[in-house]
Amino acid sequence: MLRSGLAAGAGLALGSAAQPRTGSAALPRRGSAAPGFLPDGRPLLTHGVQSGDPTADGAVVWTRADRPGRMVVEVSDRPDFRRVRRVRGPVLTPDTDHTGKVMLRDLPAGTDIHYRVRVEHLDVHGLVSEPAAGRLRTAPGGTRTRRGIRFLWTGDNNGQGWGINSRVGGTRIFTAMRALRPDFFLYSGDMVYADVPIDEQVGLPDGTVWTNVVTEAKSKVAETLDEYRGQYAYNLLDEHLRAFLAQVPQVNQWDDHEVRNNWYPGQVLHDDRYTVKDVDVLAARGRRAFGEWTPSRPGQIYRRLAFGPLLDIFVVDMRGYRDPNSRNRVGDADHGVLGARQRAWLVDGLRRSRAIWKVIAADQSVGLVLSAGSRRFEGVAQGDHGPPLGRELELAAMLRDTHRAGVTGMIFLTADVHYTAAHHFDPARGSVGDFTPFWEFVSGPANAGAFRANPLDGTFGPWVEYVHAPQEKTAPSVGYQHFGEVDIDGESGAMTVRLRDQTGTALWSITLPAPPV
Repeated sequence: MLRSGLAAGAGLALGSAAQPRTGSAALPRRGSAAPGFLPDGRPLLTHGVQSGDPTADGAVVWTRADRPGRMVVEVSDRPDFRRVRRVRGPVLTPDTDHTGKVMLRDLPAGTDIHYRVRVEHLDVHGLVSEPAAGRLRTAPGGTRTRRGIRFLWTGDNNGQGWGINSRVGGTRIFTAMRALRPDFFLYSGDMVYADVPIDEQVGLPDGTVWTNVVTEAKSKVAETLDEYRGQYAYNLLDEHLRAFLAQVPQVNQWDDHEVRNNWYPGQVLHDDRYTVKDVDVLAARGRRAFGEWTPSRPGQIYRRLAFGPLLDIFVVDMRGYRDPNSRNRVGDADHGVLGARQRAWLVDGLRRSRAIWKVIAADQSVGLVLSAGSRRFEGVAQGDHGPPLGRELELAAMLRDTHRAGVTGMIFLTADVHYTAAHHFDPARGSVGDFTPFWEFVSGPANAGAFRANPLDGTFGPWVEYVHAPQEKTAPSVGYQHFGEVDIDGESGAMTVRLRDQTGTALWSITLPAPPV
């Protein structure tokens, strides 16, 4: 039964000029069944409901309305809502693009929670929207292992100009993911492609045509706040994604395409598509849209989420604190993708964690060589297989410090590179000897172009255990779309990782025994 004292948090009212009633979620020009206004003046929920950042006693619930109104959430531990608590939430205004969040608290741990969201008209008492229902599962509580945990991860949605194709039934990978009934979903960055416009039709090599749903916001690169908001609104036009997010809480992180490809703080663009050249201005707008349109808690993107004695998730931000992309070969430790403060937070959190598994949700691989053009590098590695240089020094220091502190059970999960793979890192194979061997699992894209496999830098002794990637760039229709699954057994603590394709078929799997804590 639900505990007493269920509380609501405020929405993220971060301040902006008033927007038109339809805001960034303007109806698509063609190919969508998104609704308009109800004839009796009731508010309308335009993009469904979502939940996120689950804890042992709470979660965030999100929605968006077509006009100002008061968000109200009903919460129950029964699907028929016979026992229900009503939570009065924030007023949804143009200031937040009519989006809003309620912070649910005092929920029972490890429990399926059912919720319904309505929006009340501000001027007419009793005039409310039709309800939208969702489900979430709170994280396990306590210190004893009782129930296993299953979660999924992927990234890279609607990228490289491949958008929602209603002629093939939309983005069906999310239906395959929903069928696994995970406890939560790790959205591993590149949730949107704000820098890649979407055209109505894209020709395929076999002579057929990929037909996209298109909107005004996706017709150019995003620069204004409304255009960044429109990136998230576009994704939610897909019925499969909306249904999945209504049933599975998210853990959201960003990478580069939420702002612009390969961006870093302080960058000045030389790109004729942009009238705004200051990336810091674009990043602030992209970050605000991310906060408004995802069910994440306010604050820093990097954060820890605890799932009882089995699992801690460390969500890192490898984008907002990085140094400029360069040749990445300097020999001092002032370079990296985390920054000193986040790196100290991560090492301290890993040292303190008593969970069996410590998953680092990374928006980039630790060992793949990622080029930024002109002999500059986008990621941690640069292809020099010798001792650490540049950003590798930051990773080497983190791995050394956690190794000396006796941290076990550390796993890296990422997306970003548009294929799926399993990498094992071992000091016996590399140029660095002071770290504990670890696995990195890669999976994606959800709906984007698929790429050939990147080379691995040998500094940290990587070994490619499995890879599923095309030999050249391909469209989503070819089939190289992926997601990953992590299944932790509640009794033994063993972790099984499965790499799956867009139909849900398991391509490869491994079971790792529980390490000593």
